[in-house]
Amino acid sequence: MVSVDKPEGVNIIIGQAHFIKSIEDLYETIKNTISSCGFAIAFNEASGDRLVRWEGNDGELVDVACRTAGEIGAGHLFVVLLRNAFPINVLNALKLVPEVCTIYCATANPLQVVVVESDQGRGVVGVIDGLRPEGVEDEGAKRERRDLLRRFGYKF
Repeated sequence: MVSVDKPEGVNIIIGQAHFIKSIEDLYETIKNTISSCGFAIAFNEASGDRLVRWEGNDGELVDVACRTAGEIGAGHLFVVLLRNAFPINVLNALKLVPEVCTIYCATANPLQVVVVESDQGRGVVGVIDGLRPEGVEDEGAKRERRDLLRRFGYKF
């Protein structure tokens, strides 16, 4: 289990891709989709030099993305960090990148990545995104949820 430590208010997307070209394609996708945010991407190369490859425009997030990808240690894993943007603004575009195989999570919540390890390497089994629910929303909580989505401009 790898606990992800990231700056407050930063969103994270974790996924798997299949080719060294992925890092540049992910960068171009984010830059062309939400160019005004700070972001970073790290990608674990699974063969050859087996480096953590990176791109981004925010030095702090680059450091965190590279550290996170390295701690998880799974081949072909990518970590995207977003500052001042929500994953919903880029998630579908990332899914359309030809090298992307899967997205494990997109969240600002506390996050743990469940990994398995063999003599060959590591793989991601899943993620633990956030905390357990504590109840069922009432009408007041439903109103707050709806108001929040409209404040963010996601609903009208």
